[in-house]
Amino acid sequence: MDVLRFTTAGSVDDGKSTLIGRLFYDTQQIFENKLEEIRRNTQRDDDEIELGLLTDGLRAEREQGITIDVAYRYFSTPDRKFIIADTPGHEQYTRNMVTGASTAEVAVELIDARNGVLEQTRRHAFIASLLQIPYMIVAVNKMDLVGYSEDRFREIVDQFHEFSDDLDIKDITFVPISALKGDNVVHESDNMPWYKGSTLLHRLENVRPEATRNQVDFRFPVQTVIRPHQDFRGFAGQVASGKIRPGEEIVELPSKRTSHVESITTLDGEMEEAGPGDSVVLSLTDEIDVSRGSMIVRSRNRPEMVRQIDADLCWMNEEKMRKDRPYVIQHTTRRTQAYVSKVVYRTNVNTFHREEADTFALNDIGRVELETADPLFIDPYKINRSTGNFILIDPDTNETVAAGMIRGVAEDVAPFGAEETVTDEERESSPNVVWEGLNVPRENREEKNDHKAAVVWLTGLSGAGKSTIAKEVEQRLFDRDHQTMMLDGDNVRHGLCGDLGFTPRDRKENIRRVGEVARLFFEQGNITLCTFISPYQEDRDRIRELLPDGRFFEVHVDCPLEVCKERDTKGLYEKAETGEIANFTGVSAPYEEPEDPEVVVRTDEHDVETNVAEIIDALEEAGIV
Repeated sequence: MDVLRFTTAGSVDDGKSTLIGRLFYDTQQIFENKLEEIRRNTQRDDDEIELGLLTDGLRAEREQGITIDVAYRYFSTPDRKFIIADTPGHEQYTRNMVTGASTAEVAVELIDARNGVLEQTRRHAFIASLLQIPYMIVAVNKMDLVGYSEDRFREIVDQFHEFSDDLDIKDITFVPISALKGDNVVHESDNMPWYKGSTLLHRLENVRPEATRNQVDFRFPVQTVIRPHQDFRGFAGQVASGKIRPGEEIVELPSKRTSHVESITTLDGEMEEAGPGDSVVLSLTDEIDVSRGSMIVRSRNRPEMVRQIDADLCWMNEEKMRKDRPYVIQHTTRRTQAYVSKVVYRTNVNTFHREEADTFALNDIGRVELETADPLFIDPYKINRSTGNFILIDPDTNETVAAGMIRGVAEDVAPFGAEETVTDEERESSPNVVWEGLNVPRENREEKNDHKAAVVWLTGLSGAGKSTIAKEVEQRLFDRDHQTMMLDGDNVRHGLCGDLGFTPRDRKENIRRVGEVARLFFEQGNITLCTFISPYQEDRDRIRELLPDGRFFEVHVDCPLEVCKERDTKGLYEKAETGEIANFTGVSAPYEEPEDPEVVVRTDEHDVETNVAEIIDALEEAGIV
């Protein structure tokens, strides 16, 4: 028996809780003692019982007669099991509707027949569209209070169609009901002979939920590594989408190493095939490094691996969004730091118009661009809800502050790990030119200089002390008659990179140019010192690949952010925190600490002389000097 998840939505007092109570009552899902309790607490002038008391479990909900929190309820019929997310109707609890509807396959939108389509109706329909809920049932409730009027029902249907034609909802069904009386909820109504459609429950029983689940793109976010003994190593998780069988070739992200599925194991034994929703353990034919946050996919069907994301976002926190602070992004099983790099627009959910905005407040919905410290493995939400959604978390309070639906890669930034419009190979040379070998080979220069050439790359936050240390290292090498050159971040932006800004793409290009220049100085036999924040590990690794093994020295100038701010004589951090400087590393842009640097110097713990000695010692140990 399959399971259908659906959410109920609507304005205050439209009857959502009563509808759910009616579904339970008419399908005989309420225990006698619970039913007796509801009868005792019913305060009505007629003979009807208040079925809404079944779901309004919070004391505040009972006192006010409203739903505040999302309540999950479970019931079943002989044909199907159901999970209901009963969401609040108040505008101030719109964020709860997003939470409840995020996993739903059907949205049941209630409308009070007396009031017709309201702003909250439009808001909920818009959210359902945004969340790509493919099926909507518009239940026009309280038909008993309008005399079961067909004309009134048709009028509301027309009202809903006026705005819903602009929404991305594939299938909308309209059902006239009375949740209080039970008309057309579980049983057909004798009071509305003019209605020839199915009951609400019949529609729910016949929706095809598998149509909402991506059966093609295999995505397996790894939860944990299972190793009960030396002879078995497996990777546990839930199949987010697609299917997989033993023997199929896979690739692990982010390493991009390939292997084959050896077995698919569950508590009940091995499986021949795993599909969406299956919790399994995959074992591979090769020993590759896989851990929580990795994703296993088919070799020829991969998600995009990106750091810059274009997304629709619903802000769910009392404190407004800030672009100058980091959040934690949770995407499948992967967590990393993220910044809101750009607010594209805010959507007026009442008119569906786009509005200019610098930030989002509670319940605001709109479009943003995000930048993450580590790459994520994404699909557009429209084609894969499992790998197309994420949440943002406040790292200080651990509260969920936003929920997002991924559109794709941010438009002005190319995918991480993917080819640019101009590939790296094409960028290495202009058309119709041939590389001329150096007139004097580097090896001859090294012999004459009596030392080897190398590139010493100092990376760290602004104010960490990179330039101070590099200058002293260069002076000491120069005093030993060594050939040196120093490239500084500020200096190259006065000429070589003066045309670049500080967007992720410009930062990437800045480091690419510097790397090429550093390689030329290297071939001249110099010990070249480069002092650049260079926040991305990928960019630093690309420079390493330009040089022979053992000639690139990555130096992490490690210093706590608060200490860097105290040293900030130029006032850059203060300007970044007030929004005067955008995309500032450590404030509104991420910094990836080196994964395996040759040298780590801690400028908050040791003086310049000690740090300089560590770098020179590393060069001596490697035989450079």
